[in-house]
Amino acid sequence: MNIFRLAGDMTHLISVLVLLLKIYATKSCSGISLKTQELYAIVFLARYLDLFTDFISLYNSVMKVVFIGSSLAIVWCMRYHRVVRRSYDRELDTFRYWILVAACAILALVLHEKFTVQEVFWAFSIYLEAVAILPQLVLLQRSGNVDNLTGQYVFFLGAYRAFYILNWIYRYLTEQHFTRWISCVSGLVQTALYADFFYYYFISWKNNAKLQLPA
Repeated sequence: MNIFRLAGDMTHLISVLVLLLKIYATKSCSGISLKTQELYAIVFLARYLDLFTDFISLYNSVMKVVFIGSSLAIVWCMRYHRVVRRSYDRELDTFRYWILVAACAILALVLHEKFTVQEVFWAFSIYLEAVAILPQLVLLQRSGNVDNLTGQYVFFLGAYRAFYILNWIYRYLTEQHFTRWISCVSGLVQTALYADFFYYYFISWKNNAKLQLPA
């Protein structure tokens, strides 16, 4: 644990709380991609297969349960909540995300750190997380206007990964046997996908204007 990982975990948690606030307080999921949320649910379920087999710390286990539980709760609300599901932008959320799942599964079978079930699923989750935001970004570009809570959610989600890059740099400089190259490369790809959003986010913040993305 270091300050960069802690900051990353907290911004990730804030992003989830902001999204839950939007859904439960406004009873709306407008502007939120169900496909991205389903991808994140798959990411956490695949990554935390060790939840009941490898105990690292209470903090680690609690965070795993929180992210699995929250992702499944969000997917359930968007699919089955009688009020929330009515606001889902089905016509805009048409990204063929099964392609991402298939490509990441194949990549995990080819590129992994150790050929075991747990390590292959871990690699798969890392690859999938790197591109899971794509359906969300595409939906926001199609809709144009981005409401405040949705913008905050995406911003904190991007900030979480940026902090994790600093965490990996710190660990590389301070740990002799740090070799999580899959996380590093995938994290850089994921952060790069947010670059356009961050640009328009800071422009809107600087001008005190509503966030708008180019179509």
